[in-house]
Amino acid sequence: MTSDRALLNVLRGERRDPPPVWLMRQAGRYLPEYRALRADKGGFLELVNDSEAAAEITLQPIRRFGFDGAILFSDILVIPHALGQKLEFLAGEGPKLSPRLLDARLEQLSAAPERLEPVYGTVRRVAAALPDNVTFLGFAGSPWTVATYMVAGEGSREQAEARRFAYRDPAAFGAIIAAIEQATVDYLSKQIEAGVHAVQLFDSWAGSLSPAQYEQWVIAPTARLVAALKARHPDTPIIGFPKGSGGKLPAYARETGVDAIGLDETVDPDWANAALPKELPVQGNLDPLAFIAGGDALGRATRRILDAFAGRPHIFNLGHGILPDTPIAHVEQLLAQVRGE
Repeated sequence: MTSDRALLNVLRGERRDPPPVWLMRQAGRYLPEYRALRADKGGFLELVNDSEAAAEITLQPIRRFGFDGAILFSDILVIPHALGQKLEFLAGEGPKLSPRLLDARLEQLSAAPERLEPVYGTVRRVAAALPDNVTFLGFAGSPWTVATYMVAGEGSREQAEARRFAYRDPAAFGAIIAAIEQATVDYLSKQIEAGVHAVQLFDSWAGSLSPAQYEQWVIAPTARLVAALKARHPDTPIIGFPKGSGGKLPAYARETGVDAIGLDETVDPDWANAALPKELPVQGNLDPLAFIAGGDALGRATRRILDAFAGRPHIFNLGHGILPDTPIAHVEQLLAQVRGE
């Protein structure tokens, strides 16, 4: 008998009432059990590379809340690490990659795909332990966002170094994008082979680009990546999450070939419902700060989203990741409202 995975069915175009729900960064610092495990095991990258610990973290929010989806515990920067950059997570500073590609050429890096093996081990462990009704989501960063980190060596709000590089030397920047694309297709394909049911592409910095650059560095690489992955795994849904895209979302939906669109918290849900293809599944898009506020503010924001997307396939989620100071009680409040409990 086939299990009824509500989230997976919505990604394939089915409407569900109530909608399935999961939260970006649901496996993380807002959970006391996560903080305890991290204190015991060490830093973030150590957890990612420990398949047993990473599987436990992936499963923690499923045990506590019964979400409809489990998201692999990992990071988008494992791809630059596999392409040969050194990856560090420094306390109070965030991730650092070296050598940054402002100072070194892509050809100087020595690829180390074996660095991704712990992730596949995590996937196999989680797939064996998940309840049959839970959809297992793998993920990777989209080429543009990953390239911004590889070029600058760290994150930045305006991505100025990567944007300057792309204008100054589009051929060299295109080679970086192409390398990320190929590595990501292989990476996601192996996640699927190891047991994930669907994948999400995080394009966290898509909103920083002009329309022409957006077409060149967000839409075109994503479309190629999606086509290549679907050639290998035609039945695996792909969620695209191009944060900050705003009015460019309809073009992203038309041209990339993704099966569902994740909406960030700045997108008006009524506008998105009218502007996007009628049967396209959407995911989102509660403001993480409304989530922290709780009470009536959370209730009103949740209701607006539920009402806006009542007529289409919808997965309830946040517009970005859950913040570390989100109270557990607010997660319980949200789930009770979404599920009509």
